[in-house]
Amino acid sequence: MPRQFVKDLNDGEAVDEIYLLADKQLRANRNANLYLLSQLRDRTGMISGLMWNVTETSTAGVDAGHYVHVKGKVQLFQSNMQIILTNIEPADADAINSPDFEEGPNESLDRLMTRMREILLSIDDPSIRAVMECFLIDEPLMQRLGKAPAGVKAHHAYPGGLVEHIVNMLETAKRIEDLYPSVNFNLVLAGVFLHDLGKVREMDSDMSLVYTDEGQLLGHMSIGVEMLTEKIAEVTELTGEPFPTETCLRLKHMILSHHGSYEFGSSRLPMTPEAITLHYIDNLDAKIHEFNREIEADPNSQSSWTPFNARISRKIYKGQR
Repeated sequence: MPRQFVKDLNDGEAVDEIYLLADKQLRANRNANLYLLSQLRDRTGMISGLMWNVTETSTAGVDAGHYVHVKGKVQLFQSNMQIILTNIEPADADAINSPDFEEGPNESLDRLMTRMREILLSIDDPSIRAVMECFLIDEPLMQRLGKAPAGVKAHHAYPGGLVEHIVNMLETAKRIEDLYPSVNFNLVLAGVFLHDLGKVREMDSDMSLVYTDEGQLLGHMSIGVEMLTEKIAEVTELTGEPFPTETCLRLKHMILSHHGSYEFGSSRLPMTPEAITLHYIDNLDAKIHEFNREIEADPNSQSSWTPFNARISRKIYKGQR
């Protein structure tokens, strides 16, 4: 029997399939009866699974981040496709086909890593390039970077997503450099590489894409500043020369301010031309990717609109079908 991929599910279809349980919540309805709200995922998208009249005991055997075998029926409700579950249980390990769940970058990881190195090594400020070289020769770090997601839900949320995000941003920065001669693009390129680098320690890069304890307690911006401080110390030791104080401050400021505003988690508001440039390049790539992914992952292929997304406070127009 062909696999029932999320993107191919249709209203009224009976489902008997294995999915990754990306999220699991027990909620109470108006009568205080518990129901299960789950998020089921494969490489083509994600769909909600609801199961009525459950108990904590009956759902204790399934956990987020694990594969589950579900049975139920697809239902179109308020333009959203969902599965009304009649059964959910841990999946048999022998029945799991890993490629069915392996979402990744559109381009090969080797090409992305090579292009990232090319652009970063084109930086002509000796101090900044030396720091970039210290990062690039750190093979364990580069291996983690190649597996890291850029996010858990919002954008590039798959292994390899972070380096894809970085390369897209580097390419954008290179294309607009001539338009803004007053901006120091040596700093911008380094900031692009550094801004989310702390995510290699903030999140696990397995299929569950969960936050580490360090990530929960410190966040990727603080971790990124720590990582930069360590590499600057290495540069100083290798060269025997002090690292420029202002360059250090500007790079750290870019990491701490790249979310753009306090309401979105920035430790500081962008206060340099390079920091505001980084913020908008980051936001552009993240938002375009998120919009495209919402359109591609919507299982309701008959609708011209995606379901309402609370995270971005809107539906997205897909065009006439």
